[in-house]
Amino acid sequence: MKSDRLLSILLLLQTRGRVTASELAARLEVSVRTIHRDIEALSTSGVPVYAERGRHGGVELLAGFRTDVTGLTADESRALFILAAQGTHAALGLDSALGSALRKVMAALPAPHRPAAEATSRRILVDATRWKGGPQRSVDLATLQDAVFADRRLRLRHRHSGEGETRTYTVDPYGLVAKAGVWYLAADRRGLPRLFRADRVHSAALLDDPVRRRPGVELADAWEVLRRQVEERTGGIDVTVRVRRDRLDLFLRLMAPYLAELPEDDGESAWVTARLSLGVVREARQLLEVARAAASVTGLYQRVGERSAQNPSSEELL
Repeated sequence: MKSDRLLSILLLLQTRGRVTASELAARLEVSVRTIHRDIEALSTSGVPVYAERGRHGGVELLAGFRTDVTGLTADESRALFILAAQGTHAALGLDSALGSALRKVMAALPAPHRPAAEATSRRILVDATRWKGGPQRSVDLATLQDAVFADRRLRLRHRHSGEGETRTYTVDPYGLVAKAGVWYLAADRRGLPRLFRADRVHSAALLDDPVRRRPGVELADAWEVLRRQVEERTGGIDVTVRVRRDRLDLFLRLMAPYLAELPEDDGESAWVTARLSLGVVREARQLLEVARAAASVTGLYQRVGERSAQNPSSEELL
């Protein structure tokens, strides 16, 4: 909608300073001609916006101009207050800042939207931690944050999964990513993308050297490459398992990260077949240990049941 687009342009100019018309068009997914028409509409409505041509030109607001934006829609208000439930702010030391920011947003919201925003913060809870994830090591993100925001290189002592040895790396960070309750540092090492799990960082030190990122690569770009490397990792093991249908929900919760495809359940068969893709042999061994333990418990109950049938107790005869 045009009104939302005009507001978005105003906010981008207010936060970014000078922005080219082509960048505005790309971010808002419209044509450059549409951006020029929107700039004219803003100027006509009294917003001191101007454009400069040339290689270093762009669209800019008059110096010192600020606007207080209170025209949030109901859905935008709800979206902001769901942020309070994300759980990532505590690790970044931003819990109090988030609470203060949301109180200010609540005061600036149009009166009709305040009840919906308040209800959202009480009715929506986002817990990003996986079931049965096990105890998590404490993570100190302070130095990693400093490097990310100061655009400085980092020297890490880090232990990768499956390795007992801690190694030292000099990296160029792009940023921090929280995935399923786990923090990762996305960085380049010697010009190649690398992923470092924050709870395996034994120490981190900022270097005086400025960061050396690849030109044109942002955090989202680096993360997409790293995410695909993990998910499309070769050398894995495909495992086909049969699961009792009455235990299928539990199985899906525990094994969701390894599912190659959703199992087909006709709602009638006692057993359901599922296919898992396990990254390393160790994960396959863990699955086999679970299966052995389950078989052992099942056998124990069968033997107890057989003995009870052969030698019923006095209580069972009453």
